[in-house]
Amino acid sequence: MSTTPAEVSDEVFEAARRHFDEPQLVELVATIAMENYRARFNRAFDVESQGLCELKGVHLPPQLAPSGGVST
Repeated sequence: MSTTPAEVSDEVFEAARRHFDEPQLVELVATIAMENYRARFNRAFDVESQGLCELKGVHLPPQLAPSGGVST
């Protein structure tokens, strides 16, 4: 859903329907859409990580780490 263009296949939607009822799907999609909005907003204004993951000892995969490297 957060790719461009935003497309969700029927297979993915049906898989989600097996685990969530309609109100839950609406909430899930709304949350994904809001996080996608915030991520794109932050990218546009070059907002960087505040390092909260590092403080909690969370290790992010390289594609999610603040500088593209592995978070420690």
